[in-house]
Amino acid sequence: MKRRIWDTFKVFALFIICTFLFYFGLRTMHAEYEHYHRYDPPEGPAVKVFNEDQSIIDRFNLFFRLGE
Repeated sequence: MKRRIWDTFKVFALFIICTFLFYFGLRTMHAEYEHYHRYDPPEGPAVKVFNEDQSIIDRFNLFFRLGE
């Protein structure tokens, strides 16, 4: 009986240790990428891929053609 309790305690302790490592690893990654600017304007030979000069007819045509 003592052996079973000791094995249960070891598994529980291992689970707690792994949970803490995972939690603090996530916190560290969050702190690293918290001030990372993903939406800065691109530099270099960037190409604009969206054309904003569409008429309402063109937009409806695209809407119905794609079935959205």
